[in-house]
Amino acid sequence: MRIEYDRDTCIGMFQCVAEWDGFERDEDAGKAVLVDGEETDEDVFVREVPAEAEFDAKFAARVCPVDAIAVYDDDGEQLIP
Repeated sequence: MRIEYDRDTCIGMFQCVAEWDGFERDEDAGKAVLVDGEETDEDVFVREVPAEAEFDAKFAARVCPVDAIAVYDDDGEQLIP
C-alpha cells in the first residue's frame, strides 16, 4: 500500500498527525509533513506504508478535511478518498 500527500492542498488541521506517526507537524509552514515521503511532483509526496501501519494510514487519510491524502492498494487502485 502507498500513501500520497498533496502538501499544497493541506490546510494544517493536523488531524492526520493525531492518527498516524507517518505525519508530523511543520508549525512554521502550517502544514503536515509526510515522514520519509518522496516528492514525485511539486508539493506531492509519496511513500510506501508498512503493513503494520496500514490501518492508521487509512484513518489519517479519512480524517483529512480537504482530501489532501490518498491511499492506494498494491495494484494502484485508489482506496481513499
